[in-house]
Amino acid sequence: MTTTRVQRTVRAPRAAVYRALLDGEAVGRWMVPNGMSSEVRAFDAREGGEFRISLTSDDPSTTAGKTSDRVDSYGGRFTRLVQDTEVVQVVEFDTDDPDTAGEMVLTFTLVDVEGGTQVTGVHENLPPSVRPEDNEHGWAMSLGKLAALVEERERQQGR
Repeated sequence: MTTTRVQRTVRAPRAAVYRALLDGEAVGRWMVPNGMSSEVRAFDAREGGEFRISLTSDDPSTTAGKTSDRVDSYGGRFTRLVQDTEVVQVVEFDTDDPDTAGEMVLTFTLVDVEGGTQVTGVHENLPPSVRPEDNEHGWAMSLGKLAALVEERERQQGR
């Protein structure tokens, strides 16, 4: 199984970034690659809490979804939450394809750096059907959206 890793500095305090990792509405806005829309169907942000999310391609001609032609649906649970420091999730695609099935582990680590928070995302046990470079590209887009969202919220609150 493959592991990918992405990093991004967010110009905001760790607490603000941590909140956005555990806010279902925020996750629906940032944890989605460009060209897709997100529907957060369930989101219980506590250790042992479960979530269900569907990502739908904005292009109606797409047939590359993992769950159906245009859709990647997945579910999972939060396995470790360390206040303002770490979020660990176990995630699995809704699929019958054995090359896409299986549990993956997503770990977000937050560290203070000059000017904000460094977010490191590690995606373990990537299934064989997902190319690591595609996964890294998608996560880089998502972390860019996370940064924009959190930084805008901080500006609106005058911080």
